[in-house]
Amino acid sequence: MKFYSPLTADFFPNDTEDLDDDYSEYEGIPYTGKELTGYRDVIRDAIYEDVKDFYGDLMRYYREDDSVRRKVVRAVPTVDEVNGELVGSLWVDTDAPLTAEEQAVFCAYISGQYSDGWGEGFEQRDIRVDDGTLAVHFWQEDGFKMTPSFEKIPKPEKNSLRPKMQLIGQDGNIFAIMGRASRLLTDYGQADKAKEMRDRVMSCDSYQKALNIVSEYVKTELSPSPTPKRDRGDAR
Repeated sequence: MKFYSPLTADFFPNDTEDLDDDYSEYEGIPYTGKELTGYRDVIRDAIYEDVKDFYGDLMRYYREDDSVRRKVVRAVPTVDEVNGELVGSLWVDTDAPLTAEEQAVFCAYISGQYSDGWGEGFEQRDIRVDDGTLAVHFWQEDGFKMTPSFEKIPKPEKNSLRPKMQLIGQDGNIFAIMGRASRLLTDYGQADKAKEMRDRVMSCDSYQKALNIVSEYVKTELSPSPTPKRDRGDAR
């Protein structure tokens, strides 16, 4: 079997002279699978180097003694180009077909590995490319789904992504922070969320509450980490 999932990345270009003032060297430029197609081979090589110590098999960290454990021989992540976009691709060897319930358990486990296990470590790996550096994300907080290869792959639309914004080392004035977050959300096609955020910030009664509200709409150092998946194991 093979499972596809959306792939995104943050791109940090070598040449930043022509970028607008909103560009931050700490946040990069968000890329979806369409922008990543030209980097397929270098991302594949980076994955291979990252997983070779445990033979690329994410099932080595599956702790349950159940039918999924008995049926799934190995699960190896890579990337493939499908319909003009680069996507996460999980190659799965099985001894027998998975039932719908087993497939749901397996996908929940892999989602946990992508978000909090192997994938969390991999996205922190700087992948050098000719024109800059990539930080590649196998998991996205909004709209993540693993899709069997025979089904249509959902595309990660830009306006469904949650932009990232650094607080540390930036202007700490709440109006400056709110303005930066508002511009980011608008650039991501989320002008309605930008307005909602501004209204909430302007009506709150403390600086810390205002920062927490901003961190609900854009990813900052104050944003909560993804909720750990039960029994996901740990590939790190």
